[in-house]
Amino acid sequence: MGLAKLKTKISVEEYLAGEENSPVKYEYVYGEVYAMAGTSDNHNRIVINLTTSLSNRLRDSDCEPFAGDLKVRVSPHVYYYPDVLVSCEQNPENPYFRNEPILIVEVISPSTQEIDRREKLLFYQQMPSVQEYAVVEQQKMLVEIHRRQPDGRWITYYFSHENADEEVEFQSVEMTMKLGEIYRRVRFEN
Repeated sequence: MGLAKLKTKISVEEYLAGEENSPVKYEYVYGEVYAMAGTSDNHNRIVINLTTSLSNRLRDSDCEPFAGDLKVRVSPHVYYYPDVLVSCEQNPENPYFRNEPILIVEVISPSTQEIDRREKLLFYQQMPSVQEYAVVEQQKMLVEIHRRQPDGRWITYYFSHENADEEVEFQSVEMTMKLGEIYRRVRFEN
């Protein structure tokens, strides 16, 4: 029986410096780095549909959407690459990440759904700026919106494949999208 290979933890500073030149994106959680996998065509279609609508909605706003390549500093020791984020920060601390997103969207796959629905949800709920966290399925029409309430509690809203005309409300950016618009051009396997 072989010995388990020891993992070497790296500092936040090493991680951030490495990310500026790395051809691979990595998420950082308490000293450990995790390579980001590639995404499917349906994943990209959903991200483009959401980002385009958000960009159009926010074009005259101080807030702006980012897709995929901009990190969120969840805490001093946790950095994630959400699929879509909206930030209203006027003078960001660093051009490679945002500290105070108001909306975060993750498009999930079978391999990421546990992390996105549990670990990331818990981390994002601890960020005071985050008003909504959306989890979007890519293998069927299903959107979950986790929304912070005025008293600090979180409530989850579900929008499902039963009605493509159902409107999904993103209160944090005062925007609604029909479920069918989020999934425009997405091809589901039978």
